Amino acid sequence: MRILVLGPTGFLGGHVAEHLRTLPGVRVLGAGRSAAAEFDLDLAGDSVKRLAKTLEAAAPDAVINCAGATGGDAVTLAEVNSRGTAALCAAMQLAAPAARLVHLGSAAEYGPGIPDVPVSESDPTRPSAPYGATKLAATVAVTASGLDAVVLRVGNPVGARAPLAGLPGRIAALLREAADDPGAVLRLGDLSAYRDFVDARDVARATALATTAEGPLPPVLNIGGGRAVPVRSLVYRLAELAAFQGRIEETTDGSAGSARSAAVSWQCSDISLAASALDWRPVHPLGDSLAALWAASAPHAGDTPGGEGDRTP
Repeated sequence: MRILVLGPTGFLGGHVAEHLRTLPGVRVLGAGRSAAAEFDLDLAGDSVKRLAKTLEAAAPDAVINCAGATGGDAVTLAEVNSRGTAALCAAMQLAAPAARLVHLGSAAEYGPGIPDVPVSESDPTRPSAPYGATKLAATVAVTASGLDAVVLRVGNPVGARAPLAGLPGRIAALLREAADDPGAVLRLGDLSAYRDFVDARDVARATALATTAEGPLPPVLNIGGGRAVPVRSLVYRLAELAAFQGRIEETTDGSAGSARSAAVSWQCSDISLAASALDWRPVHPLGDSLAALWAASAPHAGDTPGGEGDRTP
């Protein structure tokens, strides 16, 4: 089975490609802006015609879109996440209409959640920021394409090589910088929110299952940890792993928070549909995810953490 992974050098794309390479009978091909990818591809800039030519050359049985922008202004987010995904769908209709498309979406598409009520795939989508809105537009493009396609709405992924644009990767980098300085101060935004964290390896396994599953799948599947975890708990658990001796300060004025999720105080995904459709459940507890993140953030552990796709920071 020939599987083309878009964004194979990014955070989730890297984990997905690594997992796929362990499967028998699978040949993994990479497409992106990185020189390490077999095929040069830019979702934000390539025309549908050029994307179709790339697909023709790759001749995939399945395409996994792990590329995307997690940061930048609304125009950048729309160009990569919305326009890029729509162009990919159009190109697949021309050059690979029989291939399955697995697209990595985001729980940010749902917007603010209701405390103690996990959100299901049939619940309304009310993104509160451009990132979630552009990911939602991508989901609409995929589900309306007529392709054999499924969108995996991923919660907050954690693990080795987590991007600096996300909270776990940023906290790990700050803790590395602080080292063992007892006078170090980490000034962070409001940590009172709850998030559904999921290990990147569990995301990769779900992606592989969705790619190789026989028969049609539901158009959207939630992929998360299935429980709401206090963000403050994650930060302090990472600080404990780092043996941090300094002080953590929180601000509620919005100056140090995330523009992507500032208006979302509680988020948790109902993952029962993924369990029934893919026979998938997360197996890595948060402690394991944080340990993998911390180990990989060491200076000798490899390259600088990448973004969601090979285009993003």
